[in-house]
Amino acid sequence: MHDITELYCLMDDFCKKFEPILNAQLLTDGAKQRIRATSLSLAELMTLVVLFHQIRYRQFKSFYLHHVCQHLRGEFPTLPSYSRCIEILPRCAIALYAFFDTVKGECSGLSIVDSTPLAVCDNLRIKRHRVFQGLAERGKSSTGWFFGFK
Repeated sequence: MHDITELYCLMDDFCKKFEPILNAQLLTDGAKQRIRATSLSLAELMTLVVLFHQIRYRQFKSFYLHHVCQHLRGEFPTLPSYSRCIEILPRCAIALYAFFDTVKGECSGLSIVDSTPLAVCDNLRIKRHRVFQGLAERGKSSTGWFFGFK
């Protein structure tokens, strides 16, 4: 649980600096808009998204209902329902992008190439395949022939 607190503090420090900048850059249509406070702060929401990817659940719903609601209720005392969480989740997309853009490291010159084949269709359907027509091509990997990208 120490890691969650550390992650939240990192996100919260970033949000304290980022939110005023973001709010100053947002365009308005001239009409007054009510900015409603949510039960989860932006930093808490960002922390949940990062935890979801660290713990490697397949679906966010199972992560939220079976892990967060049952085991992390003490760390997030004002958890909304799952449907409300899904509604407010897009609010953190820009902030997450900006956060990861600020914490990324410099390129050391060492790059790793992933040559995993990405098959776009079964070999029997190559002639009928139209989605990646002109882009996908036949290839061979250690597991056999495929049609797609490498």
